[in-house]
Amino acid sequence: MNTACFTTSQRTSCLTMNPDLFKPCPEHGQVILPTKPNKTKSEQIKPDLAQVVTDSKTGKSYSKGKLLGKGGFARCYEMTDLSSNKMYAVKVIPQSRVSKPHQRDKITNEIELHKTLHHKHVVKFSHHFEDQDNIYIFLELCSRKSLAHIWKARHTLTDPEVRYYLRQIISGLKYLHNRGILHRDLKLGNFFVNENMELRLGDFGLAAKLETVEQRKKTICGTPNYLAPEVLNRQGHGTESDVWSLGCVMYTLMCGNPPFETLDLKETYKCIKEVKYNLPSTLSPAAQKLISGILQKDPSDRLTLDQILNHQFFTKAFTPDKLPPSSCVTVPELNPPSPAKRFFTKMAKSLFGKRKSKVEKNHCEERESISKLVSGIVKCSISRQMSYKTVCTDEAPPPTVGQQVSSGLLDTPAEEESRKSAASRSFKGTVASSTEPCEDGLTPASIAESAMKVLNSCLSAMPAATRNPPCLSRPKSFIWVTKWVDYSNKYGFGYQLSNQNIGVLFNEGTHLSLCDQRKTVHYCLTNNKHFTFQASALPEQLCSQKQIVELMANYMEQNLMEGGDLHCEDQPPSQPPLLLQWVKTDHALVMLFNNGTLQVNFYTDHTKIILCKSSDSYLLTYISRERVSYTYLLSMLSEMGCSAELRHRMRYVVQLLQHHGDS
Repeated sequence: MNTACFTTSQRTSCLTMNPDLFKPCPEHGQVILPTKPNKTKSEQIKPDLAQVVTDSKTGKSYSKGKLLGKGGFARCYEMTDLSSNKMYAVKVIPQSRVSKPHQRDKITNEIELHKTLHHKHVVKFSHHFEDQDNIYIFLELCSRKSLAHIWKARHTLTDPEVRYYLRQIISGLKYLHNRGILHRDLKLGNFFVNENMELRLGDFGLAAKLETVEQRKKTICGTPNYLAPEVLNRQGHGTESDVWSLGCVMYTLMCGNPPFETLDLKETYKCIKEVKYNLPSTLSPAAQKLISGILQKDPSDRLTLDQILNHQFFTKAFTPDKLPPSSCVTVPELNPPSPAKRFFTKMAKSLFGKRKSKVEKNHCEERESISKLVSGIVKCSISRQMSYKTVCTDEAPPPTVGQQVSSGLLDTPAEEESRKSAASRSFKGTVASSTEPCEDGLTPASIAESAMKVLNSCLSAMPAATRNPPCLSRPKSFIWVTKWVDYSNKYGFGYQLSNQNIGVLFNEGTHLSLCDQRKTVHYCLTNNKHFTFQASALPEQLCSQKQIVELMANYMEQNLMEGGDLHCEDQPPSQPPLLLQWVKTDHALVMLFNNGTLQVNFYTDHTKIILCKSSDSYLLTYISRERVSYTYLLSMLSEMGCSAELRHRMRYVVQLLQHHGDS
């Protein structure tokens, strides 16, 4: 696929210079450049719609409310039935616009088709009537307006929101296609949202019955930015053409502009015919693959609606059951379940038998079930277990794959105080021996204190700069966390290191690692006593914990992508780094290891900071949004300065560590 059709600056300009490209075509089967039509003298002096209109057949009167929208043929008003106070969205079509037989037939066909449709995700048709001035089509009122209004306010939506809306669009579209109906004008402005944030597919002005390939009409109709190549090539509309438009809708919601938008309509059509568009690297791999699978030049190569729903973009990521109304204007705070919840629940049942449902357990019972799970490994009382800090079960986990990047993270000094407050509210985690020293004398507190001091010192001495200094090669022993999964509501926190070792810090403070391609097991008690076993000769008491570690390892392998391009060279077998503590805040995940390494993952944009000691120097590694890694001597950053992007993240890390020390 050629993706070099236009530049970012061109796309940005289009948003303000050419908004009319989103408007429907003025005539059925015709596409023209967006211009304001010349009004006749009679049209210029024509009075506005009366405040009250009456159906002469039923005698019912309706009061006109606010204007909801307008298109090439009609205007849409909010109207209220004066006898029942029921409100409608009413499409008002002037009789002057249907004076010709083919124009009248078009409206008649729209009415006859729409009145037969009954589906949860299709705008409900109520009734219609006409008088000497207008035709009135009464439809379900969707008070949240349309996706076009939401898109205009938000510019981009998050992956979960896109999944939420696309599922409903596909549900309505499958209903139409199963009835042999093509919509032919799928776009943001034709997806309406009701009071309960439910989507309705509407505007059937260009809808048509599905014909055989030979009988399909060859006219070009629809909205320019969403037209399929075969439509532009006058090969006719098919269900695949609607799917193409759906792909354009998905792209627009995720990227902020239609995929083929340019400054010139002819150039837009050229890009569509040649399938030239830019696929941003900021999109999740699953989203990129899905969009690519939909926007295929050959209709037969495009994904079907069922294939879209079965794509990993939907099947391996969170879709909210409902969105808050606030999401119409701002990014919502969604609380997805643990991404591994169903996976582990199913596997845990097969391994350990059925458990009581969570609603039947209180907190002590939940802790007791964990204690029984590792019975014989660490014999400690419930009161000892309850002394450990555990993550709140309603804490939303960080996004893994497919979460939309939030722009502007930590970008302004004015936000620092609010971030500090947010960190204070969200300081949670599982602490293993936070005050007991490891065998080398390190504790989470001492590691955090050392990191805070060196970072603070670096930031204080750092001169102003616009770029980072030259990066260094990393030491061979450099190890970091490439994947992680939070299942602390049942077992603990799992992670994969860059040397492929897998570790789990269990809720009661024990730690188990699988190393050397899972042939060796390292086990650490809460008193920091270490044991090493061959996996084939593991004591029976540890088998349950090993199975949990393997479950988490399999989940991460199958569902998560690595967080950067840092790869560790093979090292001789040795005792692996041990996770001592992890903490989650609103913006980041913090991990402290017994070798003194500090890693902070910013899970809104997938950037990471890793601070480790090499000989007598500190090294700071930064992994960018593009998952490219850069390693610097901390002393070099102190002398030469760094980019604002890196400096802001370093400051945030210091704030987290300062709070850690105060807690």
